[in-house]
Amino acid sequence: MALKQSRRAAIDPFIVMEVMRSANERAAGGGDVLHMEVGQPSTPAPRLVLEAARRALDRELIGYTDALGTPALRARISRHYRDFYGLDVPAARIAVTTGSSGGFLLSFLAAFDPGDRVALAMPGYPCYRHILTALGLEPVLIEAHAATKFQPTIADLEAVEGKLDGLILASPSNPVGAVVAPADLSAIAAWCAQKGVRLISDEIYHGITFGTKATSAANEAGAIVINSFSKYFSMTGWRLGWMVLPDDLVKATERLLQNFFISAPALSQSAGVAAFDAHEELEANVARYARNRELLLNELPRAGFDDLITTDGAFYIYANVARLTNDSLDFCRRMLSETGVAATPGIDFDPARGRHFMRFCFSGATDDMAEAARRLKGWRK
Repeated sequence: MALKQSRRAAIDPFIVMEVMRSANERAAGGGDVLHMEVGQPSTPAPRLVLEAARRALDRELIGYTDALGTPALRARISRHYRDFYGLDVPAARIAVTTGSSGGFLLSFLAAFDPGDRVALAMPGYPCYRHILTALGLEPVLIEAHAATKFQPTIADLEAVEGKLDGLILASPSNPVGAVVAPADLSAIAAWCAQKGVRLISDEIYHGITFGTKATSAANEAGAIVINSFSKYFSMTGWRLGWMVLPDDLVKATERLLQNFFISAPALSQSAGVAAFDAHEELEANVARYARNRELLLNELPRAGFDDLITTDGAFYIYANVARLTNDSLDFCRRMLSETGVAATPGIDFDPARGRHFMRFCFSGATDDMAEAARRLKGWRK
Protein backbone atom coordinates (compact mmCIF):
# COMPACT_ATOMS: atom_id res chain seq x y z
CA MET A 1 0.00 0.00 0.00
CA ALA A 2 1.40 3.37 -1.01
CA LEU A 3 2.06 5.80 1.81
CA LYS A 4 0.47 9.21 1.78
CA GLN A 5 2.28 12.21 0.37
CA SER A 6 1.33 15.72 1.41
CA ARG A 7 -0.39 17.89 -1.15
CA ARG A 8 1.61 20.82 0.25
CA ALA A 9 4.67 19.61 -1.66
CA ALA A 10 2.79 19.56 -4.97
CA ILE A 11 4.11 22.98 -5.98
CA ASP A 12 5.97 24.04 -9.08
CA PRO A 13 9.77 23.88 -9.04
CA PHE A 14 11.93 26.96 -8.67
CA ILE A 15 13.12 26.69 -12.25
CA VAL A 16 16.20 28.89 -11.89
CA MET A 17 17.63 26.32 -9.48
CA GLU A 18 17.09 23.60 -12.07
CA VAL A 19 18.88 25.74 -14.66
CA MET A 20 21.75 26.19 -12.22
CA ARG A 21 21.90 22.42 -11.68
CA SER A 22 22.12 21.87 -15.44
CA ALA A 23 24.83 24.52 -15.70
CA ASN A 24 26.79 22.90 -12.87
CA GLU A 25 26.45 19.48 -14.52
CA ARG A 26 27.85 20.97 -17.73
CA ALA A 27 30.76 22.46 -15.79
CA ALA A 28 31.41 19.15 -13.96
CA GLY A 29 31.61 17.45 -17.36
CA GLY A 30 34.32 19.83 -18.53
CA GLY A 31 32.14 22.38 -20.32
CA ASP A 32 32.44 26.06 -19.62
CA VAL A 33 29.53 28.09 -18.26
CA LEU A 34 28.77 31.80 -18.13
CA HIS A 35 26.30 32.16 -15.27
CA MET A 36 23.50 34.60 -15.99
CA GLU A 37 20.74 32.51 -14.41
CA VAL A 38 20.93 32.72 -10.60
CA GLY A 39 20.46 36.10 -8.93
CA GLN A 40 23.51 36.22 -6.73
CA PRO A 41 26.62 38.41 -6.63
CA SER A 42 29.73 36.89 -8.14
CA THR A 43 31.83 38.52 -5.43
CA PRO A 44 32.62 37.05 -2.00
CA ALA A 45 31.47 38.62 1.25
CA PRO A 46 33.21 41.94 1.98
CA ARG A 47 36.67 41.82 3.55
CA LEU A 48 35.40 43.21 6.85
CA VAL A 49 32.79 40.45 7.05
CA LEU A 50 35.36 37.74 6.44
CA GLU A 51 37.64 39.21 9.09
CA ALA A 52 34.77 39.36 11.58
CA ALA A 53 33.90 35.73 10.85
CA ARG A 54 37.46 34.62 11.51
CA ARG A 55 37.50 36.47 14.83
CA ALA A 56 34.18 34.91 15.79
CA LEU A 57 35.47 31.42 15.04
CA ASP A 58 38.40 32.00 17.36
CA ARG A 59 36.56 33.74 20.19
CA GLU A 60 32.89 32.80 20.22
CA LEU A 61 30.90 29.69 21.03
CA ILE A 62 28.91 29.75 17.76
CA GLY A 63 25.84 28.29 19.46
CA TYR A 64 22.21 29.29 19.49
CA THR A 65 21.33 32.96 19.74
CA ASP A 66 18.15 34.71 20.84
CA ALA A 67 15.38 33.67 18.46
CA LEU A 68 14.96 37.22 17.16
CA GLY A 69 18.72 37.58 16.61
CA THR A 70 21.74 38.84 18.52
CA PRO A 71 21.29 42.20 20.22
CA ALA A 72 24.39 43.51 18.39
CA LEU A 73 23.04 42.72 14.92
CA ARG A 74 19.52 43.94 15.63
CA ALA A 75 20.95 47.22 16.97
CA ARG A 76 23.17 47.59 13.90
CA ILE A 77 20.25 47.00 11.54
CA SER A 78 18.26 49.61 13.47
CA ARG A 79 21.11 52.09 12.98
CA HIS A 80 21.18 51.22 9.28
CA TYR A 81 17.60 52.45 8.92
CA ARG A 82 18.55 55.74 10.54
CA ASP A 83 21.72 56.18 8.46
CA PHE A 84 20.40 54.96 5.10
CA TYR A 85 16.74 56.01 5.16
CA GLY A 86 16.47 58.56 7.97
CA LEU A 87 13.92 56.30 9.70
CA ASP A 88 13.60 55.48 13.37
CA VAL A 89 13.16 51.70 13.49
CA PRO A 90 13.64 50.32 17.02
CA ALA A 91 15.70 47.15 17.36
CA ALA A 92 12.73 45.60 19.20
CA ARG A 93 10.84 45.49 15.87
CA ILE A 94 13.66 43.68 14.02
CA ALA A 95 13.84 39.90 13.63
CA VAL A 96 16.91 38.24 12.12
CA THR A 97 16.05 35.35 9.80
CA THR A 98 17.63 32.51 7.86
CA GLY A 99 17.80 34.47 4.64
CA SER A 100 14.87 36.35 3.17
CA SER A 101 13.29 32.96 2.41
CA GLY A 102 12.89 32.39 6.15
CA GLY A 103 11.44 35.87 6.40
CA PHE A 104 8.76 35.17 3.79
CA LEU A 105 7.77 31.91 5.46
CA LEU A 106 7.56 33.58 8.87
CA SER A 107 5.62 36.59 7.58
CA PHE A 108 3.05 34.43 5.80
CA LEU A 109 2.59 32.25 8.88
CA ALA A 110 2.36 35.19 11.28
CA ALA A 111 -0.01 37.31 9.19
CA PHE A 112 -2.32 34.87 7.40
CA ASP A 113 -4.48 31.79 7.91
CA PRO A 114 -5.17 28.96 5.43
CA GLY A 115 -7.52 30.15 2.72
CA ASP A 116 -6.46 33.80 2.95
CA ARG A 117 -5.82 35.55 -0.35
CA VAL A 118 -2.56 37.39 -1.05
CA ALA A 119 -2.03 39.51 -4.17
CA LEU A 120 1.23 39.77 -6.10
CA ALA A 121 2.26 41.08 -9.50
CA MET A 122 3.24 38.94 -12.46
CA PRO A 123 6.00 38.73 -13.53
CA GLY A 124 7.37 38.25 -10.04
CA TYR A 125 9.59 36.15 -7.81
CA PRO A 126 8.21 32.59 -8.14
CA CYS A 127 8.78 31.47 -4.56
CA TYR A 128 6.16 33.94 -3.30
CA ARG A 129 3.36 31.97 -4.90
CA HIS A 130 4.98 28.59 -4.22
CA ILE A 131 5.33 29.23 -0.47
CA LEU A 132 1.83 30.69 -0.27
CA THR A 133 0.42 27.61 -2.00
CA ALA A 134 2.33 25.21 0.25
CA LEU A 135 0.86 26.97 3.29
CA GLY A 136 -2.71 26.68 2.02
CA LEU A 137 -2.97 30.36 1.05
CA GLU A 138 -4.30 31.58 -2.29
CA PRO A 139 -1.93 33.61 -4.50
CA VAL A 140 -3.94 36.22 -6.40
CA LEU A 141 -1.91 36.95 -9.53
CA ILE A 142 -2.13 40.46 -10.94
CA GLU A 143 -1.10 40.69 -14.59
CA ALA A 144 1.13 43.77 -14.54
CA HIS A 145 2.23 45.73 -17.61
CA ALA A 146 5.04 47.87 -18.95
CA ALA A 147 3.01 51.07 -18.52
CA THR A 148 3.33 50.69 -14.72
CA LYS A 149 6.81 49.14 -14.91
CA PHE A 150 5.20 45.79 -14.12
CA GLN A 151 4.28 46.97 -10.62
CA PRO A 152 0.74 46.66 -9.22
CA THR A 153 -1.35 49.80 -8.85
CA ILE A 154 -4.26 50.72 -6.60
CA ALA A 155 -6.51 50.39 -9.65
CA ASP A 156 -5.26 46.82 -10.11
CA LEU A 157 -6.00 46.06 -6.46
CA GLU A 158 -9.46 47.60 -6.64
CA ALA A 159 -10.21 45.42 -9.66
CA VAL A 160 -9.51 42.17 -7.80
CA GLU A 161 -12.70 40.20 -7.22
CA GLY A 162 -13.30 39.11 -3.64
CA LYS A 163 -11.57 40.02 -0.41
CA LEU A 164 -7.81 40.44 -0.24
CA ASP A 165 -5.90 39.69 2.96
CA GLY A 166 -2.39 40.60 1.83
CA LEU A 167 -0.22 42.20 -0.84
CA ILE A 168 3.40 41.44 -1.66
CA LEU A 169 5.17 44.44 -3.19
CA ALA A 170 8.78 44.14 -4.36
CA SER A 171 10.89 47.23 -5.00
CA PRO A 172 13.28 46.83 -6.78
CA SER A 173 11.41 43.91 -8.27
CA ASN A 174 12.55 40.60 -9.69
CA PRO A 175 12.78 39.98 -12.67
CA VAL A 176 12.19 43.54 -13.90
CA GLY A 177 14.06 45.59 -11.30
CA ALA A 178 11.45 48.35 -11.11
CA VAL A 179 11.50 50.73 -8.14
CA VAL A 180 8.19 51.98 -6.75
CA ALA A 181 8.18 55.78 -6.40
CA PRO A 182 7.91 57.08 -2.81
CA ALA A 183 4.48 58.64 -3.37
CA ASP A 184 3.16 55.44 -4.94
CA LEU A 185 4.52 53.33 -2.09
CA SER A 186 2.87 55.55 0.51
CA ALA A 187 -0.41 55.51 -1.41
CA ILE A 188 -0.43 51.72 -1.71
CA ALA A 189 0.48 51.34 1.98
CA ALA A 190 -2.35 53.70 2.96
CA TRP A 191 -4.80 51.78 0.76
CA CYS A 192 -3.72 48.52 2.40
CA ALA A 193 -4.15 49.96 5.89
CA GLN A 194 -7.60 51.31 5.04
CA LYS A 195 -8.75 48.02 3.48
CA GLY A 196 -7.32 45.72 6.15
CA VAL A 197 -4.74 44.27 3.73
CA ARG A 198 -1.38 43.30 5.21
CA LEU A 199 1.46 44.78 3.12
CA ILE A 200 4.63 42.73 2.80
CA SER A 201 7.41 44.82 1.28
CA ASP A 202 10.24 42.86 -0.34
CA GLU A 203 13.29 45.14 -0.12
CA ILE A 204 16.09 42.62 -0.67
CA TYR A 205 17.56 44.57 -3.61
CA HIS A 206 17.77 47.87 -1.76
CA GLY A 207 21.17 49.44 -2.32
CA ILE A 208 21.33 48.18 -5.91
CA THR A 209 19.72 50.98 -7.90
CA PHE A 210 20.68 53.06 -10.92
CA GLY A 211 19.93 56.77 -10.89
CA THR A 212 17.32 56.49 -8.17
CA LYS A 213 16.91 55.31 -4.59
CA ALA A 214 14.40 52.85 -3.20
CA THR A 215 12.11 53.88 -0.34
CA SER A 216 11.49 51.58 2.61
CA ALA A 217 8.04 50.75 3.95
CA ALA A 218 9.53 50.09 7.39
CA ASN A 219 7.34 52.66 9.14
CA GLU A 220 4.18 52.27 7.07
CA ALA A 221 1.24 51.23 9.23
CA GLY A 222 0.94 47.46 9.58
CA ALA A 223 3.60 46.68 6.96
CA ILE A 224 6.14 43.87 7.18
CA VAL A 225 9.53 44.53 5.54
CA ILE A 226 11.75 41.68 4.35
CA ASN A 227 15.43 42.31 3.62
CA SER A 228 18.52 40.21 3.16
CA PHE A 229 22.31 40.20 3.27
CA SER A 230 22.37 38.17 0.04
CA LYS A 231 22.23 40.86 -2.63
CA TYR A 232 23.74 44.27 -1.85
CA PHE A 233 25.85 42.86 0.99
CA SER A 234 27.13 39.98 -1.19
CA MET A 235 26.54 37.30 1.47
CA THR A 236 24.26 34.89 -0.41
CA GLY A 237 25.52 31.61 1.06
CA TRP A 238 25.60 32.94 4.61
CA ARG A 239 21.79 32.59 4.78
CA LEU A 240 21.09 35.75 6.69
CA GLY A 241 18.19 38.18 6.40
CA TRP A 242 15.92 40.29 8.54
CA MET A 243 12.35 41.46 9.01
CA VAL A 244 11.02 44.78 10.24
CA LEU A 245 7.78 43.95 11.99
CA PRO A 246 4.80 45.97 13.12
CA ASP A 247 4.34 45.82 16.88
CA ASP A 248 1.37 43.45 16.66
CA LEU A 249 3.43 40.71 14.98
CA VAL A 250 6.66 40.75 17.01
CA LYS A 251 5.61 38.16 19.60
CA ALA A 252 3.94 35.90 17.04
CA THR A 253 7.05 35.95 14.85
CA GLU A 254 9.29 35.25 17.83
CA ARG A 255 7.27 32.15 18.70
CA LEU A 256 7.46 30.93 15.12
CA LEU A 257 11.21 31.56 15.01
CA GLN A 258 11.71 29.62 18.23
CA ASN A 259 9.88 26.61 16.90
CA PHE A 260 10.88 26.60 13.23
CA PHE A 261 14.48 27.79 13.26
CA ILE A 262 15.62 28.36 16.89
CA SER A 263 17.79 31.13 15.48
CA ALA A 264 19.56 32.28 12.33
CA PRO A 265 23.17 31.01 11.97
CA ALA A 266 25.25 32.48 14.79
CA LEU A 267 28.45 32.82 12.75
CA SER A 268 26.63 34.70 10.01
CA GLN A 269 25.07 37.03 12.57
CA SER A 270 28.45 37.84 14.15
CA ALA A 271 29.98 38.55 10.76
CA GLY A 272 26.92 40.41 9.47
CA VAL A 273 27.40 43.29 11.91
CA ALA A 274 30.53 44.25 9.96
CA ALA A 275 28.71 44.31 6.61
CA PHE A 276 27.29 47.77 7.35
CA ASP A 277 30.81 49.22 7.50
CA ALA A 278 31.80 47.83 4.09
CA HIS A 279 29.91 50.29 1.88
CA GLU A 280 32.99 51.36 -0.10
CA GLU A 281 33.56 47.79 -1.30
CA LEU A 282 29.84 47.21 -1.82
CA GLU A 283 29.36 50.41 -3.80
CA ALA A 284 32.17 49.26 -6.09
CA ASN A 285 30.06 46.15 -6.76
CA VAL A 286 27.05 48.32 -7.64
CA ALA A 287 29.21 50.40 -10.00
CA ARG A 288 30.21 47.17 -11.77
CA TYR A 289 26.57 46.11 -12.04
CA ALA A 290 25.83 49.46 -13.69
CA ARG A 291 28.63 48.91 -16.22
CA ASN A 292 27.37 45.39 -16.93
CA ARG A 293 23.84 46.65 -17.37
CA GLU A 294 24.94 49.28 -19.89
CA LEU A 295 27.07 46.77 -21.77
CA LEU A 296 24.23 44.27 -22.15
CA LEU A 297 21.64 46.86 -23.07
CA ASN A 298 23.97 47.85 -25.91
CA GLU A 299 25.12 44.38 -26.99
CA LEU A 300 22.11 42.08 -26.53
CA PRO A 301 20.09 43.80 -29.30
CA ARG A 302 22.95 43.00 -31.67
CA ALA A 303 22.43 39.34 -30.76
CA GLY A 304 18.74 39.50 -31.65
CA PHE A 305 17.46 40.26 -28.15
CA ASP A 306 16.04 43.61 -29.15
CA ASP A 307 13.02 43.93 -26.84
CA LEU A 308 14.55 44.51 -23.42
CA ILE A 309 12.91 45.77 -20.26
CA THR A 310 15.39 48.12 -18.64
CA THR A 311 15.74 48.35 -14.91
CA ASP A 312 15.85 50.88 -12.07
CA GLY A 313 17.51 48.42 -9.73
CA ALA A 314 18.53 44.83 -8.95
CA PHE A 315 20.78 43.09 -11.50
CA TYR A 316 18.42 41.73 -14.13
CA ILE A 317 17.30 42.36 -17.68
CA TYR A 318 13.97 40.82 -18.69
CA ALA A 319 13.88 40.08 -22.40
CA ASN A 320 10.84 39.59 -24.60
CA VAL A 321 11.86 36.76 -26.92
CA ALA A 322 8.48 36.16 -28.59
CA ARG A 323 10.10 36.86 -31.95
CA LEU A 324 12.62 34.09 -31.29
CA THR A 325 10.60 31.38 -29.54
CA ASN A 326 7.24 30.28 -28.14
CA ASP A 327 8.99 28.13 -25.53
CA SER A 328 11.45 30.01 -23.35
CA LEU A 329 12.23 26.88 -21.31
CA ASP A 330 13.44 24.97 -24.37
CA PHE A 331 15.14 28.11 -25.70
CA CYS A 332 17.18 28.50 -22.52
CA ARG A 333 18.10 24.82 -22.54
CA ARG A 334 19.38 25.06 -26.11
CA MET A 335 21.23 28.28 -25.37
CA LEU A 336 23.06 26.66 -22.46
CA SER A 337 23.86 23.55 -24.47
CA GLU A 338 25.06 25.37 -27.57
CA THR A 339 26.76 28.46 -26.10
CA GLY A 340 27.44 27.78 -22.42
CA VAL A 341 25.38 30.86 -21.47
CA ALA A 342 22.91 30.07 -18.69
CA ALA A 343 19.79 32.24 -18.31
CA THR A 344 16.36 31.74 -16.77
CA PRO A 345 13.14 31.14 -18.73
CA GLY A 346 10.34 33.60 -18.07
CA ILE A 347 7.85 30.89 -17.07
CA ASP A 348 9.56 30.90 -13.68
CA PHE A 349 8.28 34.44 -13.13
CA ASP A 350 5.01 34.47 -15.06
CA PRO A 351 3.19 31.20 -15.77
CA ALA A 352 0.76 32.85 -18.21
CA ARG A 353 3.07 34.98 -20.36
CA GLY A 354 6.54 33.75 -19.45
CA ARG A 355 6.98 31.40 -22.39
CA HIS A 356 7.81 34.53 -24.42
CA PHE A 357 10.33 35.96 -21.91
CA MET A 358 13.68 35.19 -20.32
CA ARG A 359 15.82 36.79 -17.62
CA PHE A 360 19.49 37.67 -17.81
CA CYS A 361 21.35 38.29 -14.54
CA PHE A 362 24.25 40.74 -14.91
CA SER A 363 25.90 40.34 -11.49
CA GLY A 364 28.94 38.53 -12.87
CA ALA A 365 32.34 39.81 -13.93
CA THR A 366 32.21 42.40 -16.71
CA ASP A 367 34.50 40.28 -18.90
CA ASP A 368 32.05 37.39 -18.54
CA MET A 369 29.14 39.61 -19.55
CA ALA A 370 31.04 40.75 -22.64
CA GLU A 371 31.93 37.16 -23.53
CA ALA A 372 28.31 36.05 -23.10
CA ALA A 373 27.16 38.79 -25.47
CA ARG A 374 29.83 37.79 -27.98
CA ARG A 375 28.73 34.14 -27.91
CA LEU A 376 25.07 35.02 -28.26
CA LYS A 377 25.80 37.23 -31.24
CA GLY A 378 27.56 34.32 -32.91
CA TRP A 379 24.77 31.91 -31.97
CA ARG A 380 22.00 34.11 -33.36
CA LYS A 381 23.66 34.66 -36.75
